[in-house]
Amino acid sequence: MPIPVLLRDLLVAAGPSGHEEPAARVWREAASAFAEVGGDTLGTSYARVGSSGRFTLAVIGHIDQVGIAITHIRADGLLDYSTLGGFSAEILAGQRVVIAGREGPVEGVVAGRQRSGRDRDRTAVSHGDLHIDIGAADADEAFALVSIGSPGVWQGAPIELPNARIVSRALDDRLGAYAALEAARRIAGQGGARVDVVAVASVQEETGHDGARAAAFALEPDVALVVDVTYTSDVPGGDPRKLGKVDLGSGAVVLRGPVANRRVTELLVEVAESEGIAYQIEVWSGHTHSDADDVHAARGGIPTGIVSIPVRYMHSPSELASLDDLEATVRLVAAFALRLTPESDFLR
Repeated sequence: MPIPVLLRDLLVAAGPSGHEEPAARVWREAASAFAEVGGDTLGTSYARVGSSGRFTLAVIGHIDQVGIAITHIRADGLLDYSTLGGFSAEILAGQRVVIAGREGPVEGVVAGRQRSGRDRDRTAVSHGDLHIDIGAADADEAFALVSIGSPGVWQGAPIELPNARIVSRALDDRLGAYAALEAARRIAGQGGARVDVVAVASVQEETGHDGARAAAFALEPDVALVVDVTYTSDVPGGDPRKLGKVDLGSGAVVLRGPVANRRVTELLVEVAESEGIAYQIEVWSGHTHSDADDVHAARGGIPTGIVSIPVRYMHSPSELASLDDLEATVRLVAAFALRLTPESDFLR
């Protein structure tokens, strides 16, 4: 199954937290074909379908990805970095990266100090052990290519695998940003929605949910769906006893837990079952580490549901997902929106 063109374009565009502009431009251009498009000073993008103003559903998927920022340039031209978002040094070591340089993209490789003999058996690595090599001969040459604070992301071009599976960097959460927009596009195309729907491509989720917090305050929606990715339990080390059984290819994932409004969650499940949409349940007993943590408590409280796409190998250059799960998520979000009326009540 081919990767949808818009999703591929989103995955190819770099956009680490705080530097989402390339990916946001792709999202806004696609949205402009069917929706009223806007944004804010943080960089979050909006695509509104409907203009009644009586009841608003916000569908939020964050568009940023984990990345790096250059913190220091050594005399020998090697670069030090800090992380944008959380990921292990072991994942980054040996990877190729692309940095937003002074005149355009600058490619490099992440490496640690050279090891030999018994030292090679030491496996624990921290970010402080690593550096980035862009081929510069000295600091002056490196400074001509990149700046202190220049952001970067690892390489990981999208590829298609059997069984409708795909591998890419930034599936977290370009999948969610894509699903939010695609659901809004389908709602606009088929009509019938009795409420306004605003797809939101939020920024800075990986570093603190700032984009979604501001969006929730500005939009003040009557209800919200946060669309993100979640861990599968069907890989070595996965444990269904922790969060529930989540398998790749088994459908959209509906979250149950304190952050998720119970009545929104019940309606999501009801819609999935009545529409024949494959779904799974996961359980979070506290914060979800998603935009929902801030959205549900914004202003006087916003009833919020969480729908996720299962992903293997999270926060790596080779995240893996199923296009079937993505399609189930889009269908569920769109069908949920069509069930809403201006009289929908999620008071607990």
